[in-house]
Amino acid sequence: MYLRMQLLLCTAALLCRSTVQLTSSQSGQYKYEIKTFDVRVDHFSFAIQDTFKLRYLVNDTWQKTKDAPIFFYTGNEGNIEAFAENTGFVWEIAPQFHALVIFAEHRYYGESLPYGNQSFADPRHLGYLTSHQALADYVELIQHLKSRPQYNNSPVIAFGGSYGGMLSAWIRMKYPHIVQGAIASSAPLLQFMSCVECDTFTRITTSDYRAANPTCPELIKRTWSTITNVTSNDQGKKWLSDNWKLCEPLKTAEHVKTLKDFLQDVYVNLAMVNYPYEANFLAPLPGKPVNVFCRHLTDASLTGKPLLSALYQAVSVYTNYTGKTNCISTTNAEPGLLDIQGWDYQACTEMVMPMCSNGINDMFEPAKWDITSYNNTCFKKYSVSSQPYSICEQYGCKKFPGASNIIFSNGLLDPWTSGGVLRNLSDSVISIVMPEAAHHLDLRKTNDKDPYSVIVTRKFHRYSIKKWINEYSLK
Repeated sequence: MYLRMQLLLCTAALLCRSTVQLTSSQSGQYKYEIKTFDVRVDHFSFAIQDTFKLRYLVNDTWQKTKDAPIFFYTGNEGNIEAFAENTGFVWEIAPQFHALVIFAEHRYYGESLPYGNQSFADPRHLGYLTSHQALADYVELIQHLKSRPQYNNSPVIAFGGSYGGMLSAWIRMKYPHIVQGAIASSAPLLQFMSCVECDTFTRITTSDYRAANPTCPELIKRTWSTITNVTSNDQGKKWLSDNWKLCEPLKTAEHVKTLKDFLQDVYVNLAMVNYPYEANFLAPLPGKPVNVFCRHLTDASLTGKPLLSALYQAVSVYTNYTGKTNCISTTNAEPGLLDIQGWDYQACTEMVMPMCSNGINDMFEPAKWDITSYNNTCFKKYSVSSQPYSICEQYGCKKFPGASNIIFSNGLLDPWTSGGVLRNLSDSVISIVMPEAAHHLDLRKTNDKDPYSVIVTRKFHRYSIKKWINEYSLK
């Protein structure tokens, strides 16, 4: 879990680098065109001249006048359509501002693969998967859009949630002449070496379960040794495989470890998307899924196989809420969203986010943070060494003296608040804390069950965006 969880001026030539519309899509309720734009594989070297097609989604339905604002979503670690469908706030406010809406896909994710099917096959090809290369992609795309007469003087507002929120904040910090302001929701900019205690993430996750039912995290804590004991022989492995309907039956100790890693991911994911209503972001889930999960773990006397049977019922809230799943696959806890391969590489190189647990202050199996072991694991996978201080050196951590026009919003139910900016840094770098909110709930579409803090936060987002646009027009 811990490894996973963690500018060129426009010329006339740029006009030839965008393809014609590929298709007109309506996935769910939002309409957009899918286009591509040619960008360099390496923006920071004159030696590599390779280019690839970066995908982006565009909707110009609400543009009414020349120089309309551009709402630009800085894409995350997955297929861009999934983020467009789960960022309803941008779609809801675009008509008010008559904005052009852009969702840009992150390189090496979705279909934006610099070397096609070989992008992950060769370390020499994979080395261009970095945040600063991705930001340069976005800057070139923005410059391309603004090279058109109707957008020459359009203000650009960046939006992003989670890693996308980090990118929206960083693009404003590094390229303030390109982006006028940024809404960075659930962006763990401080989740790096020497910035936060490594167990903060797991303690926040545990507190969500404790708030649902104090017995729940205590029983989860008990299950780690129970799984070990039950699966200590082949008969026990078969029992658990059959009773839990595992797609990949447990045969070895490594399989048991994979199951435990999967369970940790499920617990974290439920806390992240602990929304007050039904949602389908990481998986189809009921409203307040942590509460629903913990309803199965209220009997403090449970031990042994009865405890694991109760845990299976609880985990099924995440794995089979629809009742249509025939078996539990433990290979990927976010099959519909996160691209594990790409993010695993980023977590190994620059996005090194220390996490640990002690099994005392949290409900997880004890696991120490060891950068040497972490780096060795990464080197075996990708033949690269981790650079745990790279992000802080590139963008800054703790302090951001040059930052302006950024709103950081964090929900206290979200484990990633552990690395969030939770205090105002200046008059224009504002932190908003939403006590009842999970992962970037404020960027999701409006729902009758939204907590008051989220409603107020969205109002402040709209106020800030209007202010930034007005300031831009006065330049």
